[in-house]
Amino acid sequence: MKSNTLTAIFPGTFDPITNGHIDLITRASLLFPRLIIAIAENPNKQTLFTLDERVNLASTSVEHLLNVEVIGFDNLMADFAQMHSATVIVRGVRTTHDFEYERQLAEMNRSLKSDLDTIFLMPSIAMGFISSTIVKDVAYHGGDISNLVPIHVKTELLKRLT
Repeated sequence: MKSNTLTAIFPGTFDPITNGHIDLITRASLLFPRLIIAIAENPNKQTLFTLDERVNLASTSVEHLLNVEVIGFDNLMADFAQMHSATVIVRGVRTTHDFEYERQLAEMNRSLKSDLDTIFLMPSIAMGFISSTIVKDVAYHGGDISNLVPIHVKTELLKRLT
């Protein structure tokens, strides 16, 4: 797809999408005219939800953001960016550990596609501790995840864990 609109990609596994992700997606959607949430089929990760389920959960979560679309993918990020005429990757970083890893990915993507830049967004203070892994762990142990994920995600997660 060739486009004259500046397109950014917010990639991840989103297993499941959390309010932390949605906070970053919402903020990124204000920075770019077109934002693609790229949901990865990652064979190195054992996901709780299938790719199609993760795409559906994310799509419902961001349907109010008119310049955002959700697409599943299973190829290199640089190739995905090329296919969708994207020149920016948006990544959230919570910690210095996140930054080191994300920096390596950014450099690799830039070496594969020289016009592909990565920008990092810090989560809001209220969302900085949220991760999909923590959400699943809290839910698995019977904790309240109501303020961590959208209600439809909570419903599906609790179904999956029981």
